[in-house]
Amino acid sequence: MGLPLRDRIALAAALVGPLLAALVLTPFRTSQSGTDLALILVVVVVAVSAIGNRWAGAVAALSSAAWFDFFLTPPYQRFSITGTDNVETAVLLLAVGLVVSQLAAHARRLRVIAVTDADHLARIHDIALLVQSAASPDLVVERVRQQLVGLLRLRECRFEYGSLLGHPPRLEQDGSVVVGHRRRDIDRDGWPEGEIELRASAGGHYSGRFMLRPIPGTVPSLQARLVAVTLADHVGAALDTAGPVLDR
Repeated sequence: MGLPLRDRIALAAALVGPLLAALVLTPFRTSQSGTDLALILVVVVVAVSAIGNRWAGAVAALSSAAWFDFFLTPPYQRFSITGTDNVETAVLLLAVGLVVSQLAAHARRLRVIAVTDADHLARIHDIALLVQSAASPDLVVERVRQQLVGLLRLRECRFEYGSLLGHPPRLEQDGSVVVGHRRRDIDRDGWPEGEIELRASAGGHYSGRFMLRPIPGTVPSLQARLVAVTLADHVGAALDTAGPVLDR
């Protein structure tokens, strides 16, 4: 699978950006210190890292150090540096560029995690409000069913009211999956075949279950599975509040 478009653009910028920046700075190489010029190139590394990943940032750091050597330090237009200060500046440019690229990539990853967490919290909050306001618990069941399809990347999802039938694999409260009497590592082995049960209960009272049929080859994160369990608990609370559940 190829790189995402954003990462491809960042990689191209990592290769070309420092070169263009060094060319722009060339007229100022005799009037400005090497340190000032190097700092400007660090800005280029930060920009590339912010839009791309750590590999693009690393390439930008290497490219910046190379073009700093070639264009901005004597002897010019040669990959050779004379003068201890210039050598130290080039090494520091490379080191700082690599560190900054890692930090920027880490910040990007944290932003993705934060957005994902916000989405999960919004799902839980919306269902909690629906439990309080819905005229019928069936509305809660249907809304959660729709949420589970997207959250767990399911091919099908249906809800069974009333008694348990059979012993299908079960998604537990801790996000693990039990098949028979054994826990299955779905992060490593994937979902078990067939439908998976997700029970809806409140206060130890069982009200029904969602029957999940995942898309083959997909495994949701543990965080997504825990959110799914929480949504099912809201369904259990809605049904428990509504009174005895009859088989439907």
